[in-house]
Amino acid sequence: MTREEKINLAHDLSAPPEILTELSRDEDRNVRIGVAINTSTPPEILTELSRGEDWNVRWRVAQNTSTPPEILTELSRDRDNDLRWYVARNPSTPPEVLLILVVDNDEYVREEAESNLRRRILRP
Repeated sequence: MTREEKINLAHDLSAPPEILTELSRDEDRNVRIGVAINTSTPPEILTELSRGEDWNVRWRVAQNTSTPPEILTELSRDRDNDLRWYVARNPSTPPEVLLILVVDNDEYVREEAESNLRRRILRP
């Protein structure tokens, strides 16, 4: 399979879980990024990717609305401001985590957490 085919398959919402699992271990970071942002990726794979070393893959896990709440909670404690910003932006982040992030030491994280909470309150 070519690199391009792997990347496309990693983004495919109908890709079988076993294929996404295999692709999550690919050497190519762009393939892993596709798996990390795919809302069909199994929670255990998102958990595994969230604990990897590649910051770009971890950012995509933090953006994924299917990431389990406990993983978003874990990521919200990371020292990477950008990662916490993505957690603050995620509509699936638990409200109790957002309430902690509104007092984060990073101004952008605080603003995004406030904005996320506001969207939830004003949502019809």
